Amino acid sequence: MSSAKRIAMWSGPRNISTALMRSWGSRPDTFVCDEPFYAHYLVRTGLPHPGADEVIASQENDWRKVAAWLLGPVPDGKAVFYQKQMAHHLLPDMDRGWLSEVGNCFLIREPREMLTSLMHFIPRPTLADTGLPQQVEIFAAVQARGGRPPVVDARDVLENPRGVLSALCEALDVAFDERMLSWEPGLRDTDGVWARHWYGQVARTTTFGRYQPKDEPLPEELSPLLAECEALYERLHSQRIR
Repeated sequence: MSSAKRIAMWSGPRNISTALMRSWGSRPDTFVCDEPFYAHYLVRTGLPHPGADEVIASQENDWRKVAAWLLGPVPDGKAVFYQKQMAHHLLPDMDRGWLSEVGNCFLIREPREMLTSLMHFIPRPTLADTGLPQQVEIFAAVQARGGRPPVVDARDVLENPRGVLSALCEALDVAFDERMLSWEPGLRDTDGVWARHWYGQVARTTTFGRYQPKDEPLPEELSPLLAECEALYERLHSQRIR
């Protein structure tokens, strides 16, 4: 395994995770990868995500080989390997041992806002679809090993990107780079093939947008799910970088 700094940012969907990947990708010392376990997740679950067949054809389907790649030489010889990870892609039967070899951190978002965005892509989301149970599980495992994994909230990032990203970099023992605050518009070669289904809005951006509260109503049938999400979210939110 090379000596590069490896950062696994565990997020759920609709959590500004792609904007944060853009931010890290703006650093000249950093290589970013986009949801490397997505194909394995789709093969195992059979879920009808947009462009599922294309995703499966585009990525390694064996999670063990993916994990080995994440721990191997960093492409382009970069010093930092930023891994945008969807926590729900870490299925229960996937061994977690490799997580001790990366710096684990967490991106969360207020559940009501997350769910009202997610339901436009997955009309009937489940708790597992949100990634929150998996985030809490990974967080607890890192803590059990004596670690203090950093947590950032999407709203905090949008309200104070320089402050929160500076604190995140400090927690990860990486020097903050001012170039993390802006980027060129458009898609990237490092984006997954699903970008055309999911990244339309972020492809038009050049920086983090200003936080805007969402007033879209949540369907009544998702109220029990919201309550479950809020309980898990609070466990991580209380630990966030302020």
